[in-house]
Amino acid sequence: MDATLGEVLGVLDRLYDPAWAESWDAVGLVTGDPGQPVRKVLFAVDPMRVVVDEAIDGGFDLLVTHHPLLLRGVNSVATTTPKGRAIHDLIRGGVALQVCHTNADNANPGVSDALAAALELKDTRPLKAMPSEPMDKVVVYVPVNETQEMIDALAAAGAGQFGDYDRAAWTFTGEGTFRPLERANPTVGEVGTVERVVEDRVEMVLPRRRRRAVIEALKAAHSCEEPAFDIFELAALPSNRGGGRIGVLEEALPLKEFAELVAERLPRTEHGVRVSGDPERLIESVAVVGGAGDSEFERVRAAGVDAYVTADLRHHPATEARAYDEGPALVDVAHWASEWPWLKDAERLVTDGLAARGFAVDTQVSTICTDAWTLRL
Repeated sequence: MDATLGEVLGVLDRLYDPAWAESWDAVGLVTGDPGQPVRKVLFAVDPMRVVVDEAIDGGFDLLVTHHPLLLRGVNSVATTTPKGRAIHDLIRGGVALQVCHTNADNANPGVSDALAAALELKDTRPLKAMPSEPMDKVVVYVPVNETQEMIDALAAAGAGQFGDYDRAAWTFTGEGTFRPLERANPTVGEVGTVERVVEDRVEMVLPRRRRRAVIEALKAAHSCEEPAFDIFELAALPSNRGGGRIGVLEEALPLKEFAELVAERLPRTEHGVRVSGDPERLIESVAVVGGAGDSEFERVRAAGVDAYVTADLRHHPATEARAYDEGPALVDVAHWASEWPWLKDAERLVTDGLAARGFAVDTQVSTICTDAWTLRL
């Protein structure tokens, strides 16, 4: 059964949520109709002219790229500019274009996971961890005979989910006391009389986005006219998503051999692999950032790793980073090469995600090198 573009985008957005993109980025659908059928998908790093032609000539319905075609605002997409021509040709060719940029950088698995896996790094964790989803904790006091029904109601509204577990709650039995006033309509007790009731304190966590639904479910399920409850905003904790990855090699290698491993595992470019450091220095712990990474030197140095693999290292940031005696060795690769391994991951995850929904698509990873540098003398 053919998938629609909307269904493919649903899988992509679950893998690479647009909300994870940096504020300056431009991700999402550039061309295409969510209702159009998608039978063939091409994955590429850059929406360059040669890649656009590959997609059109190959009869692909969707082109998924890492880099945006329109990163900054434009006033025109006339064919008088290269980007305008690309937009027109994509539309005429019926090719949708979807961009997964920093949302894919910050995903898990994402761009740097694929780079780390290509270099056989183990026990990886984010270099720049994003905060986990904002969470609340609801505390409600209910008569003991209503406890399980209340837990069921809160769970149905989205509370009490922990990884592969749901309906997770903590309870403690105590005594509640109150006195209904003149205009009250108490479920238990009488107006003007102090009441003492055995109650359970029920605690459950919930995503903050589900707060309204959980409170509404709590009030609907509670037998009391004025249920007693609290909502606590929990501290944000680091998640397993974010930019870059830190990991370790199975076995320590001299820097020269490690750099040779990098060159062997990444696609060849004219840029090649540049190295800064003692060739005999043993490398065991490694930080990686797919794409331009010299803005992360401070984090990398604080992590205490032996080497840092990234792209687009500039002279001054690199020399400043190397000025620290305990600083990492630097391995600089081509921007395109550092991000290309992600394409295979994205292809596999999208194919699996669609198959789980009963859809089959033909996919292909572009092998056209779109690195800017074409000759090294």
